Amino acid sequence: MDSDPALLADMLHHRTGSLPAGSPVALPLTPASTYALPGTIDAPFTYGRAGGPTWSALEEALGVLEQAETVVLPSGMAAISAVLLTHLTRGDRVLLPSDGYYATRRLAEQFLTPVGVEVVLRPTAEYAQQDLDGFTVVLVETPSNPALDLCDIAEVSARAHAAGALVVVDNTTLTPLGQRPLELGADVVVASDTKAPNGHSDALLGHVATRRPDVLERVRQWRTLAGGIPGQLETWLVHRGLETLELRFDRMCSSALVLAERLEEHPATRDVVHPGLPSHPQHELASRQMARAGSLIGFALPDAETAERFLERARRVVSATSFGGVHTSAERRARWGDAVPEGFVRLSVGCEPTEELWADLEQALRGLG
Repeated sequence: MDSDPALLADMLHHRTGSLPAGSPVALPLTPASTYALPGTIDAPFTYGRAGGPTWSALEEALGVLEQAETVVLPSGMAAISAVLLTHLTRGDRVLLPSDGYYATRRLAEQFLTPVGVEVVLRPTAEYAQQDLDGFTVVLVETPSNPALDLCDIAEVSARAHAAGALVVVDNTTLTPLGQRPLELGADVVVASDTKAPNGHSDALLGHVATRRPDVLERVRQWRTLAGGIPGQLETWLVHRGLETLELRFDRMCSSALVLAERLEEHPATRDVVHPGLPSHPQHELASRQMARAGSLIGFALPDAETAERFLERARRVVSATSFGGVHTSAERRARWGDAVPEGFVRLSVGCEPTEELWADLEQALRGLG
């Protein structure tokens, strides 16, 4: 599955083709909460909680990449919450990845289970064995975060639809440039645009994309009535970041594959995982389902102390919990309670020159094996 260059060009020029003479080429930031409504409420924008020109510009740009209508929300978790909380009620069942992003499970435990929603957890790689009868929503995260396991989106979607379930895919790790879940049969994409789409570690945002008008309307109404809305500045920052996503993502993914291959051969590391490696247990699926293997690498060091020493010694790696930024970052994921070894490191490859980054990783690993 390859990225479509025409979509990328369309995204970059989604608004420039209709600009009147003298208009700024860059998207203006419109920090408005109130709009003029002389004699009518039939206007493109009425009140800041319901919409605005900065939101619309980003939704249109993301919509070009997703090839689906898109709603922006203040974070990736806001996007996930907007879908789950508007489509699940007492007596419903939801399937979530037990090895996916931990905040999704906590949301379910604290706010879905108490109101009578049955939450079923299953490792991503075992979704193929899960009976989907009786589920209202099936949420897929592939590659899973942080262990980078995969499941077959097309296969799960076909079985889920036969059982009457809504299929939601968290596509944060790959973006629309790395994987296109809607083309593979999913109903809804949720993503954290805080990560690679923004890319500069300075704004929180998320989005929901879908070709189902009923889902779209419920999410839009939820955003307006619950008041969980994105800030205008954050939206503007993500729109600006989105315009360089292809260039950054290409560097990040290309470097990640090179580094993963070298880390796999390094005597200090073990259990190196990256979907682009032939050693990944689902490499063949990755080759079919993904356009790029992504910028995340997982590897294990002997124990927590060794992992922390590596992080302290790496001068070109920021110790941070997010990923997808221009700066390479890493962290020991077990500290968040993820089901990974204590010495497991999630490395998010940024935009630094590949050889400079490898030299730094190599010196940080020296003597740790």
